[in-house]
Amino acid sequence: MERSMPDAMLLWAALASYALVALMAVPAMGLPWRSRTRRAQAVAALALAAALALHTLSLGLRWSTLGHGPFTTMHEILSSNLWSLALVFALAWWAVRELRGALLLVMPVLATLAVWLLMADARPGHLPPTYATPLLYLHTLVGKLYLGLLLVATALGLVPALRRTAWGAARCAGLPDDRRFDELAHRFAAYALVFDTLMLIVGAVWAQDAWGRYWAWDPLETWAFASWLALAAALHARATLRPAPAVFGLWLAGVFVLAFLTFFGVPFISTAPHKGAV
Repeated sequence: MERSMPDAMLLWAALASYALVALMAVPAMGLPWRSRTRRAQAVAALALAAALALHTLSLGLRWSTLGHGPFTTMHEILSSNLWSLALVFALAWWAVRELRGALLLVMPVLATLAVWLLMADARPGHLPPTYATPLLYLHTLVGKLYLGLLLVATALGLVPALRRTAWGAARCAGLPDDRRFDELAHRFAAYALVFDTLMLIVGAVWAQDAWGRYWAWDPLETWAFASWLALAAALHARATLRPAPAVFGLWLAGVFVLAFLTFFGVPFISTAPHKGAV
């Protein structure tokens, strides 16, 4: 990230705030009745709010300057997805009290995107003709909601698995029982499946408009469908096989890894026309 324009300076400030959130992740996972834990959670919440505000300004300023949204280059895609994942998590943090103890389980993903963003080329790209459609914004919106909700589900689902370790057992002692986290993880995963389904449908309509076909099994479409199947299978298995909460959480983690690789890996190694992740 080499640019020194105002949007880049705001982005640097946002990344510094995200770093503060990361520093608070371990103490924020302590026993909830301890004052140190409450202070860490408060600092993390304020830092996350500041990061999102600064990041929103950065994205908006760049959008205004370039005349298009963050849809084209790796830098723009990483930045917009870091922002959307953090935003979905922040809203869930505010709505679901139990998630405040799972901050540590979200930060590796946000940190990966932030470090990757620092190494990405910040020079502007250009919108291809096929992006000149309202379907771009709808496809982007539902896709970001899908990945954000799946991240929240994974973080909640991994708390029971973390409890199986000596360190995690001590850290999670004051949190609700495993069944509560399992229930919440299932709920957010179900929401994620809804938006994943919408993403595939909107993407198919967009493909018909852009290339004259709804589906061609190119690498991105194939892996996106595989991710959908994996999430649907996880939810079906929970309903029929009733795995232990820790097992369901690990399954969701595997689904998230697959979705993450589909979003950020396949589009940039594929030679098919369907390349750009949004």
